Amino acid sequence: MRDAASWAGRLGGDTFLARTYHRSYAHIPGAADTAGLFSWDDLNRIIATQRLEPPRLRLSVDGEMIPTHRYAIPTTNRRAVTWSRILPADFHTQLKDGASLVVDAVEKIHPAVGVAAEELERFLGTSVQANVYASWTEREGFGLHWDDHDVVVVQLHGSKRWRLYGATREAPTFQDVESPEKPEGDPVADIVLAPGDVLYLPRGWWHAVTADQGTESLHLTFGMVPHTGADLLLWLVDQLRTSLALRKDIPRFGSPAEHSDFIDALRREVVGELADPRLVDRWAESIDTTDLGHAIPSLPYVDGLPARKEITVKLTAPRSRLTPNPAQGTVTFSAVGTAWDFAESAASALGALLTNRPTTLGALADSAGLEVGDVAALVSTLIEGHAVAVVRAAW
Repeated sequence: MRDAASWAGRLGGDTFLARTYHRSYAHIPGAADTAGLFSWDDLNRIIATQRLEPPRLRLSVDGEMIPTHRYAIPTTNRRAVTWSRILPADFHTQLKDGASLVVDAVEKIHPAVGVAAEELERFLGTSVQANVYASWTEREGFGLHWDDHDVVVVQLHGSKRWRLYGATREAPTFQDVESPEKPEGDPVADIVLAPGDVLYLPRGWWHAVTADQGTESLHLTFGMVPHTGADLLLWLVDQLRTSLALRKDIPRFGSPAEHSDFIDALRREVVGELADPRLVDRWAESIDTTDLGHAIPSLPYVDGLPARKEITVKLTAPRSRLTPNPAQGTVTFSAVGTAWDFAESAASALGALLTNRPTTLGALADSAGLEVGDVAALVSTLIEGHAVAVVRAAW
């Protein structure tokens, strides 16, 4: 799981985007190389060293969350900070009796999962959260349910059975006007995931999941934030705040004719924008280049980077964009709400950053035929703008 192109390869590339994404499920056996991604040892270490309070760490069985006091005790240090300390024996008992374990947002605390989540974010153009799930028995942790976001599942260890029932309400949302009805009849697909298998499931698809194959199961679920027509309209309203028609006061106490004129003016502005064939592209570019990314401090370099070729840096805004400006002899690098103009000679170095892989200042300088000091200054600018960070300092 090394880059966005590999996600495209394992999911099906342009064919997946055109025919499957948001439309139907996809089961891709053996698509993921899970070596080094996430293990039982990683899970044990995280539980032992992180103070993960419910619901970030939770146990669930038959669709109900198990009270924390059944497997943990409150612990308070001398500074009056309290957290739940796991009692391993009680914890094991709950899991042996059928509970499923969930740890949310693992990408924030496990580097390899973080890289995979960023790569998927770059491929699909939306924020991604990765949760880890572990189960030991045929009891269902969450019952028959649906999610309000698309998911990509990667089976890591053991086997997990997924019964898929399709959607009973098209494109349901988190805050919807009505709830989807439970499905009736047999599932449309009954799939057992083995290690390395990948499953894509659109939001709204009902599913029931159980470890009923005689082995413990460990898998990652990457959840993607949905973008709906409502989101597009909210974005469009922000773009139209430059228009006088949208800044004017609503003539609440005006005459019917004034009401009509006011609405007509709004309609002309909105319809004019909706008629733009590039509207979706404009929206996508805007949300990509204003997304805050995954900011990381660059200690010890609080006052810019020294010209040290071994310093390793990485993009922290996976959806950044690079735009050439041939007439001006410049390139524009856009990320986290800022656009920087650099000389064309910096294009290769900036392009290397956009691969989203860690790279040294020396490698960036070599790729662009620049001095390390010039690259250090360029990267320092992007660090100040929260778009790049040092991931390995020079010692």
